[in-house]
Amino acid sequence: MSSRKIFNDPVYGFVAIPNDLIFQVIEHPYFQRLRRIKQLGLTDLVYPGALHTRFQHAIGAMYLMSKTLDSLRAKGHMIFDSEYEGALIAILLHDLGHGPFSHTLEFSLFKNVRHEEVTSWALRRLNKEFHGRLDIAIQIFEGKYPRKFLTELVSSQLDMDRLDYLKRDCYFTGVVEGAVGSERIIKMLNLVDDQLVIEEKGIYSIESFLNARRIMYWQVYLHKTSICAERTLMLIIKRARKLTNSGQTVNATPSLRLFLERSISEEDFLEDQELLDVFMQMDDNDVWGSIKYWVNHEDRILSELSKMLLYRKLFKIKLYNSPPDEDLAVAKKAVQSKYKMNEEESEYFTSMGSVTNTAYLPSALNIKVLMKNGDVKSLTEVADLTNIEALSKIVHKHYLCWPKEITLG
Repeated sequence: MSSRKIFNDPVYGFVAIPNDLIFQVIEHPYFQRLRRIKQLGLTDLVYPGALHTRFQHAIGAMYLMSKTLDSLRAKGHMIFDSEYEGALIAILLHDLGHGPFSHTLEFSLFKNVRHEEVTSWALRRLNKEFHGRLDIAIQIFEGKYPRKFLTELVSSQLDMDRLDYLKRDCYFTGVVEGAVGSERIIKMLNLVDDQLVIEEKGIYSIESFLNARRIMYWQVYLHKTSICAERTLMLIIKRARKLTNSGQTVNATPSLRLFLERSISEEDFLEDQELLDVFMQMDDNDVWGSIKYWVNHEDRILSELSKMLLYRKLFKIKLYNSPPDEDLAVAKKAVQSKYKMNEEESEYFTSMGSVTNTAYLPSALNIKVLMKNGDVKSLTEVADLTNIEALSKIVHKHYLCWPKEITLG
C-alpha cells in the first residue's frame, strides 16, 4: 500500500516512500504540521519564491539519506535494514521541534529551550505511539547509536540536512550562486572505522559546497531585509506578551495564547506533557492570524509593529563592524521626540543585534578526507589553504534598525 506512495518533488523528481512505518510517520499530525511552517521564515519578503516548507525539506533530506546509504552499501559497507530505516526516520523528523517561522521565534516563545530538545521530546512521544519502533531513530538523532556515521549523516558539517536545504533554498530563492552538487558529494562519501569521510577526489566538490553555504548565508539567510523582518516579528511577540501579562486583552489563537501567557522552560515541558501537544498544534498561521487581529489593537506599539510586518513597511537597517551604541542612542532620542514615546516604548522601534557567518568550523567535527593511499586527514590539511582559511573565518556583523522617517547623522 504505502510502499507505492511517491512525492513529486520539484528539486529531485519522484521520491518514493520506502515502507509502511515511514508512511505512517509522515501521515502523523506532528509531521503534517511542517507543511504549515515555511523553511525560510520571512525570507519571502525578499525572495518571493521562498515559500517552501519544512515538510518539503524533510522529505528531500530523507531522499538524500536513502541515496547516500545505497551508495555506501554499494561500496561494500554493511548497513542493516533496521539502521537504514532508523536513519531515514531520524533525518525525516530532525526538524519536528521547529516552531512558527522556523528559527525566528525559537527563543521568543521559549525560555532557553532549543528546537533540538523539542524534537527529542516529540520523537519520544511518537515512539510510544509506534510501540518502540523509533528506538534506533532516536539513538541516531541524539548521537547515542554506536555507528557514528549515521548520526553524522543527520547532523554534522556534511550532513543530509545541509545538502538538501542549500540546494532547495537555492532553487526557491533563485540564488544560483548557492547551487550545490549534492549527487557528486554523495558518490564521494565513504566510511573508515564507521566514521564518515569524503574521498580525495571529492575535495573540490566540498570546497564548492562550503563556498555555496557562505554565499547563501550572506545573500539569503542573513540578508539585511530578512534580519529586519525577523526582528520586527520578535518585537511584536515581545509586545503581545507584555500586554497579555499586564492583563490586557490580546486576541490570539489558543495555542499561541498559551505561549504568550507563560514563559515556558524545559522544566515546564517535562512536568506538563500537554504543553508538547499544544506546541505541536502551532504553526505560521497562528502568528499571521493573530497579527491580523493586532493591526487594530488599541495599543499603538503592537498595532504599528503589526502593520509594518503585515504590509511590509519595514524598518531601515544598517550593518556595522562594531556595536553601533552611539547611533542607537541618537535613534532612541529621535524616536522619543518624533513619536512622543518614553524610553521603554522607543526600544520597540530602535533595536540592535548581531549576526555571525561561518561556512566551516575546523573542530572535532571537522570533515575527514580519505586519501588515495588510505590515510585519513582533516580537510584543513589537504584542501586549498587560502580557501579554507577564508571559509573558516568567523565574520561578525552588528546591525541597527530604526524607522525610515528618521535620519541619523
